[in-house]
Amino acid sequence: MTSSVVDAQAVDLGVVRQQVDAVLEDFLAEKDRAAAVRGHPPEVVRTVRDFLAAGGKRIRALLCVVGWHAAGGRGDPASAVRVAASLELFVAFALIHDDIMDDSVSRRGRPAVHRVMRARLGEGVRAERLGAGGALLVGNLALMWAQELLHTARLEPGRERSVHGLYDAMLEEVMYGQYLDVMGTGRGADDIEAALRIVRYKTATATIERPLELGAAVAGAGEAVMDAFSRLGLPLGEAFQLRDDLLDVFGSPDGSGAPGLGDLREGKRTVLLALGLRSADPRRRERLGHLVGRADLGECGAAEIRDILRATGAREETERMITDRYTHVLRVLDEAGFPPAADRALRGLAAKATRYTC
Repeated sequence: MTSSVVDAQAVDLGVVRQQVDAVLEDFLAEKDRAAAVRGHPPEVVRTVRDFLAAGGKRIRALLCVVGWHAAGGRGDPASAVRVAASLELFVAFALIHDDIMDDSVSRRGRPAVHRVMRARLGEGVRAERLGAGGALLVGNLALMWAQELLHTARLEPGRERSVHGLYDAMLEEVMYGQYLDVMGTGRGADDIEAALRIVRYKTATATIERPLELGAAVAGAGEAVMDAFSRLGLPLGEAFQLRDDLLDVFGSPDGSGAPGLGDLREGKRTVLLALGLRSADPRRRERLGHLVGRADLGECGAAEIRDILRATGAREETERMITDRYTHVLRVLDEAGFPPAADRALRGLAAKATRYTC
């Protein structure tokens, strides 16, 4: 693979994150000032700012800037950083809407946005409906602002079409993935390929593949770089989501993250659940059907589900799928010949994405 030489010093991901956060803060501060001048409700910008500040490891933004380095980006990465920052506003939109559709209680250790808005309006069905509507509009604004920020990236001539085309494709893929997730496509909960299809559209491309490609496109990457990112992006994105599914149900092995009830109460059609249902005997299958998707599921029922997922080998098989995909990513990196600094950063992010949520 031919690319410009990038020095062998490490890509400082901490600095990259600070740069992305600074762009977001400046952008939202301007939105705050504009809202005050125009008499817009001040809590809208504050809600988006609080959501971004609540957590998340900025993995999409980091991958975007690392993609720029991998494609031989040199000099000031300001354009790549602004594209990366726009991705974080896009993520805010996607997660706020996802929480509305799932009626999630919390996100990143805080009440979900629609729950916060519902609480401002009191109790009852009307407050619930209006709170969801308010959060929907906040999410829409986050998406509009993501695209507005993208347009401020000051891309080099001739690169706008590629960058905007990739961004538009990412938006479309996520919408289709969310649609498949919500509507279920009429397939059974034990359909592993259907569950993987949702992962690919809803998470894998937008979390890994497109951010890498966007950063590379900002740098004017050639076909070889884009091909490498395509070959590693999808399996790494799938591994990322498979790990997220495991962590939600079982927690982290070191005890730093407690298991949750969210996915189980919502009855999410995950690969983990599909594997369990596919391998379960009739009695265990019946128990999974009875317990998963119950809004009143408690810890006792969740523990029974976990036992079944272990006994059927679903947990072990999910771990194997993660390992296989991670190994494939490393093979692609071995062949790609990216500049040393970018290569090290990509390997570190790949390890992190397959072990923890972001």
